[in-house]
Amino acid sequence: MNIPELRQRIKNGTADMIGEWGIIAVVLLVGLASFGLGRLSVLEEVKPVVSVRQAEAESAPRAMYIGGLVVASRKGSAYHYPWCSGASTIAASNRVWFSSEEAARKAGYAPAKNCKGLANSK
Repeated sequence: MNIPELRQRIKNGTADMIGEWGIIAVVLLVGLASFGLGRLSVLEEVKPVVSVRQAEAESAPRAMYIGGLVVASRKGSAYHYPWCSGASTIAASNRVWFSSEEAARKAGYAPAKNCKGLANSK
């Protein structure tokens, strides 16, 4: 058996194997691939547009508070440093400011457990 005969034999074998079902499979795969690419293009359009104005407003630096001021809520029982996450959740109308941690403790507030540096200072 030489190379041209082997090539012809392989070509005839694949043609017999593919037949009608092969054409149907190719059409089905092309359809599924097209559908998948269409879905991907829709997902690209859904992403929100980021503008420079939004980024500037969100990244505005916060002013640092002078000295060792701490803040507490009128309705709460713990005091926080102003940069702690708990302090940012206190409404501006409910904030009570103290000049020191000692003043906050005398007013009946305890140090916040989720604010680093306060839990260890008793």
